[in-house]
Amino acid sequence: MYLVTMVGNLLIILVISSDAHLHTPMYFFLANLSLTDACFTSASVPKMLANIYTQSQTISYSGCLTQLYFLLMFGGLDNCLLAVMAYDRYVAICQPLHYSTALSPQLCALMLCTCWVLTNCPALMHTLLLTRVAFCAHTAIPHFYCDPSALLKLACSDTHINELMIITMGLVFLAVPLMLIVFSYVCISWAVLGIPSPGGRWKAFSTCGSHLTVVLLFYGSLMGVYLLPPSTHSTERESRAAVLYMIVIPMLNPFIYSLRNRDMKEAMGKLFA
Repeated sequence: MYLVTMVGNLLIILVISSDAHLHTPMYFFLANLSLTDACFTSASVPKMLANIYTQSQTISYSGCLTQLYFLLMFGGLDNCLLAVMAYDRYVAICQPLHYSTALSPQLCALMLCTCWVLTNCPALMHTLLLTRVAFCAHTAIPHFYCDPSALLKLACSDTHINELMIITMGLVFLAVPLMLIVFSYVCISWAVLGIPSPGGRWKAFSTCGSHLTVVLLFYGSLMGVYLLPPSTHSTERESRAAVLYMIVIPMLNPFIYSLRNRDMKEAMGKLFA
């Protein structure tokens, strides 16, 4: 699964960069999403595979903090890029005549840089705050990666600031992007329903199908972990949901975006011809 994830996402990047017809805002953000997915999975899976191979379920303190930083950064970047891609579809469908000016190359680059800065700073701050936490002798994490909530349960010192940081990051990188995505699709749905012909409505909304599928899978699995009542939480359920949004969905993304996309299939045909 890890190899399929890496090959699939890197292939998406290669296809988009090699075909001039795909040098548009939609595919620019898709290439960056593929890069983010590859990095997000690589932050945890190689260590998990090494532990399975060596039969040693350990990670160093510095390794745990490093893994936590990259998971928070690329996880947050994934959310931001999904929101930006929803805005791209909103402009393409609701304001098609202004698409080239509303999403100019300079603005796309600025939006991407903003996403990187917005995700890097809180991830770094949260990781640095964790260095001031003292841990007890029992340091077994019931997970296959350094989950921040699981780490704080092992703490022997005050963790109120860390817990507040988790809530803040959850609101910023889960709730805000999700609200922007929902708002974009409400506007898209309103615009599509105004198209008189059924064929036109289907053609307009079909351009959003891949993105909407990824959003439902990604946020559905996240909500299954973080929005259920605490009484329903279990280590096994959280681990399964984490495998879904950290391993399975990044593996499926290249297939979702390429199999139903004629432009991507044509570009792949040219690349391997």
